[in-house]
Amino acid sequence: MARTRVRITSLLALSAALFLTTACGNDPSPQDRKSEGGPRPQAEKPVVVVTTTWEGAFAKAAGAEDVKVIVPQSVHHAPDYDPKPSDLAAVAKADFVLYAPFEPYAAKIKEAAGSKAKLVEVALDNDPDKVKAEVDKLGALFGTADAAAQWKTGFDTEYAKLNQEVQAAWPGGRSPSVVAQVFTAWSAKLAGATPVGTYGPEAVTPAQLAELSAKKPELVLDNAHMSTGTVLPDSGAKQVKIVNYPGEDLELLTVYRNAAAELKKAMGAS
Repeated sequence: MARTRVRITSLLALSAALFLTTACGNDPSPQDRKSEGGPRPQAEKPVVVVTTTWEGAFAKAAGAEDVKVIVPQSVHHAPDYDPKPSDLAAVAKADFVLYAPFEPYAAKIKEAAGSKAKLVEVALDNDPDKVKAEVDKLGALFGTADAAAQWKTGFDTEYAKLNQEVQAAWPGGRSPSVVAQVFTAWSAKLAGATPVGTYGPEAVTPAQLAELSAKKPELVLDNAHMSTGTVLPDSGAKQVKIVNYPGEDLELLTVYRNAAAELKKAMGAS
């Protein structure tokens, strides 16, 4: 899970120009068109701005249709990203701005843009139970609870299918022994395996290396966004790259499909 922060100086410089642009308009903001407090009416479609595609996928799953991502997926080093005036303009018109606890710059983006949007903290974790809890929360906030419920039904069906497929690939018909990076434990659950150990987000220390290697894991489920290279060299374990962030289409289920494919490949299934 990549830690990100934005250069706030550039935000503050852009905010003045943005204010002059938006102040001259006559159209009321989305915040002025809706009543304050409480969930939105089902008939109203929220305007949602998110920091990354991960929050964006949660918003889309919850029923949001108008979703703007600030940091493009193509930016591999998000701390180097400088927001454009169009980013701040999007925030200024938003009903909701979604961010993760490890992205402290979100509030400053909102402040710099002069937005009245509701700032919503999202617990980014692909554990299925946590995902559904966040989708429920966002659906209630957005006034899209029906769409969120429909997505969860489809998610449960697809997740159960993938779980069965991965378990069918178990070597010798038994659950593999795995070590997982703390933010990829959800993929161990998808594989039907309980990690014998975890590591990160910091680099593995010599003591941890000895401890984890002694458990003789067959798989190491590494975080593609925070990889420090080969985690357990000379242990004989296969290292599996797990991707947490969805693509630009904001399809969260693709993350699970890709993880399932990588797990089956590591276990020798075609």
